[in-house]
Amino acid sequence: MKSLLTFNFEVDKTTDTISVTREFAADVPLVWEAWTTAEMLDQWWAPRPYETKTQSMDFRNGGRWFYAMVGPEGDKHWCVADYSDIDFQKSFSHLDAFCDENQVLNTQMPRTQWKSTFSKKGENTIVNVLLKYEKLEDLEKIIEMGFKEGFTMAMDNLDQYIAAQFYLRKQNKNNNKSRVCTYLNFPGNTEEAFEFYKSVFKSEFSGQGIQRFGDLPDDPTQPPIAENVKKMVLHIELPIINNHILMGTDAPKEMGFNVTQGNNMHIQLEPENREEAERIFTSLSEGGAVSMPLQDMFWGAYFGSFTDKFGINWMINCQN
Repeated sequence: MKSLLTFNFEVDKTTDTISVTREFAADVPLVWEAWTTAEMLDQWWAPRPYETKTQSMDFRNGGRWFYAMVGPEGDKHWCVADYSDIDFQKSFSHLDAFCDENQVLNTQMPRTQWKSTFSKKGENTIVNVLLKYEKLEDLEKIIEMGFKEGFTMAMDNLDQYIAAQFYLRKQNKNNNKSRVCTYLNFPGNTEEAFEFYKSVFKSEFSGQGIQRFGDLPDDPTQPPIAENVKKMVLHIELPIINNHILMGTDAPKEMGFNVTQGNNMHIQLEPENREEAERIFTSLSEGGAVSMPLQDMFWGAYFGSFTDKFGINWMINCQN
């Protein structure tokens, strides 16, 4: 079924450009974060079955993103993006290039000059991308390499996963009573892990039990879910001790995610009000690295995430 979100892809061979207009069901701050932070880009930039693995990123005027597109057999395609003209949460430009593991540019491959602009459309965000090439041959080569198909797939993967998680947060927390949870991500074995935890703590799954990707209602704005992904765990909750809740989800490679030890666990705090959320976020993130500032999210929460100065991952989720 065709998505209701705006998507236009136009090639102009008279100006050697590609113009892409893409709508996302999220506000500008969230979409901006998804396009400008390594943690988020690694989750969606590569079309499946490839994964993005950032080696270094310095998002500023004159900064560079150095990353690899890694295939299912471990093959790596190295790339760089050189940033310029950054206007926070409005637009930025970058010049990309294929390279080797030492960042030596491959002069036999085309380079693309990107200009990405972000604008609000109600509760959604429109991203306009203009890609410029030095000559027609470069443009035609990129098209032949499957740029349209790959870029479309990558953005759809991000849409699908975010939409699923936001749906669940609405379903499983419908009040603002404070609580502490631990949120775990697995590459496809969430059910096995939680059956083990269930046996240890001798408790039962709460809420709606094991919810799977295949349980989601049909959404005309999202692409169909792959059959093997439908069986994976979308969300699960298990009380352990002293009312502490373990939450978990599968983050499948089929959607472009790369779960590794160290990035697969967050402590999630759910304060009763925004003031307490701001106090905790400000104090706890001091000296650390903020991955998403506190902001109103379209699933109805005041949300932010960060890694503290000791390397621990936290999420603050205050229901409004």
